[in-house]
Amino acid sequence: MPLFNFPAHTKTKICVIGDIMLDHYINGSCSRISPEAPVQVVDVSDEVYSLGGAGNVLENLKAFDCEASIISVSGNDSANDILKNELDKLTPDFYHLINDESRRTTIKSRVSVSKHQLIRLDKEDKHYCADIVADKIIEFLKSKIDSIDVVILSDYCKGVLSPYLVKNIIKLCTTKNVLTVVDSKAKDLSPYYGAGLIKPNKKEAELASGVKITNDETLEQACKAIAKVTASPIIVVTLSEEGVAIYHQNKITKKPTKAIDVFDVTGAGDTVIAALAFALANKLSISDACDFANSAAAIVVAKFGSAVATLNEINNLNSI
Repeated sequence: MPLFNFPAHTKTKICVIGDIMLDHYINGSCSRISPEAPVQVVDVSDEVYSLGGAGNVLENLKAFDCEASIISVSGNDSANDILKNELDKLTPDFYHLINDESRRTTIKSRVSVSKHQLIRLDKEDKHYCADIVADKIIEFLKSKIDSIDVVILSDYCKGVLSPYLVKNIIKLCTTKNVLTVVDSKAKDLSPYYGAGLIKPNKKEAELASGVKITNDETLEQACKAIAKVTASPIIVVTLSEEGVAIYHQNKITKKPTKAIDVFDVTGAGDTVIAALAFALANKLSISDACDFANSAAAIVVAKFGSAVATLNEINNLNSI
């Protein structure tokens, strides 16, 4: 596979819009059972915060050294302060968080002992953002749209990307000739009508299409169903260890995985959508863009936790 060389003098500008969250890791040791209940007592040694959800997409874009930015919604709470601190450390091109008094900042806390997760605690609200909040996002995006190459819609079904907001984002991007790429966990993808690319994983594709994917024929049927609902010209389905499938110009093409070792698939979908957006913004064909995304995913699944892949790592993998 050829190495990927992107022009350093023209950095692509990609904006992520969607459900940002905080990943909170509580690490410690355990040597006894609680006398109050049959549960382990964890002696906490440290706590770590990192960006999750759409924030992880942003981190992947930053690893590609592009001018990445994010627009999202957060709560008016202490977690929002931590979220802003993590964003400041990442130094995106810009970020814009709209405080929604009706929701909490999404935070997922994981308690682990010796890298073994004991429990996860989620604090989140999943209702759609009100139109007045969506309008603030649209107005801010209008002020930035002329300097954006691609918009990624990262939908973890936490409520930021309401149908009203999605419709208006795609309408604005279409008017401005800005590519929209979608990574959504939603069963109903009809709100994404007119998006440039839709990227479900296999399970998400089955839910969205109503087709059980068991072979190449049913895979194509699922892609056709999604393309019909969304009118998207490109459907990319990630197939885990089987690589990715591309449905484009009424035909299906499969690309084998580049993975050598698989330790943790956490965040691999975020890596793939970021890589696709970056490659397409750099004018790669959809076939080459999927090769690039496959390579990036191979890097991150060989690492523990939500990880990122750099251009050097990707090219080193392809030189093997």
